[in-house]
Amino acid sequence: MTEEKEEEELKPWEQHSRVISIPRFDYNSPSSLLQRSHSGFLLTCTIKREKSATKEAISILHKYVGHNNIENSQCLESSNTAGDSKRRKVCTDDTGGECADGAEINSIEEDSAGGLQKNECHSSVKTDTNTETDFDMSLVKLTRNGLLLLTFPREHSPNTINIVSNIFQSLGSGSLKSPVWCHRIFPIQATCVLKEKELQATVSKLVLQFVNDEQNKLSRPVKFAVGYNRRGFEEKQNKIPKDTKDSDVSALLDRNKCFTIVAAAVKEVVSDSAVDLKSPELSVLVELLPISGLPSESLVVGVSVLPQKLVTTKPRLSIRALVSGTNAKNG
Repeated sequence: MTEEKEEEELKPWEQHSRVISIPRFDYNSPSSLLQRSHSGFLLTCTIKREKSATKEAISILHKYVGHNNIENSQCLESSNTAGDSKRRKVCTDDTGGECADGAEINSIEEDSAGGLQKNECHSSVKTDTNTETDFDMSLVKLTRNGLLLLTFPREHSPNTINIVSNIFQSLGSGSLKSPVWCHRIFPIQATCVLKEKELQATVSKLVLQFVNDEQNKLSRPVKFAVGYNRRGFEEKQNKIPKDTKDSDVSALLDRNKCFTIVAAAVKEVVSDSAVDLKSPELSVLVELLPISGLPSESLVVGVSVLPQKLVTTKPRLSIRALVSGTNAKNG
């Protein structure tokens, strides 16, 4: 009886997974993230179900990113109107193996533990309408399980805050089904190298954008909070060479040091502001990204300035869960 229930519950997703391919890891992303800022999404998901979560995330984001692109068509490159859509090789091989163009399509299956199988190559990403499309985001390989990172190219940066807000609205209205594998979607507005000047400049820019947005109604003094999540920090810390332990990077790994720099950047833009951890009007979230392939002495963070409706302050400051319940809390 239990097996029949599980099969019935998974049936819609199994049908959905047949037409959703997974983009292979973009191994150029680490160097690109060191060179310039990118926007994107960091998702938490069930451990050992990253493949299912990736399919689910692509299915959701494809709809809302596409809608956002229509509203912000000026951000699209003129070359996209040429009619010849790019074909991207996609692969679930997370060991770095290359897949040749035109490779034979293999079946997509998860092992009994829900992990990713190797050497599965696909010639294009497809939507649930069986039409080929260029899902213009890069899947970045991370060093920690239970996390997914999707980034936009520099020239293509939709408003990630609006996209996540629209997802929450759809979940609330019931027009979007609650995700099974994805727990939280953190919208990354910008990335930067974890150095004091870069972090301060990034935060100042994003805070200024936030306060200048007429949609954000702020009181005086402006109440703000700062969150710093060092996911995978232990692995990164052990790989930092001893000769860089006293460097700027090592110092910023300390929460208090990071909080001080971010708070100073906020106050530089909004002098009439005060910290409020219970009911902040704007929240600056800094996420240490455990990116695979970065030099051991280099760290990259994702930064966003979020409105009150997208965050929760209990048990600590973080992006809201997509669904309530045990799975979301574990995420």
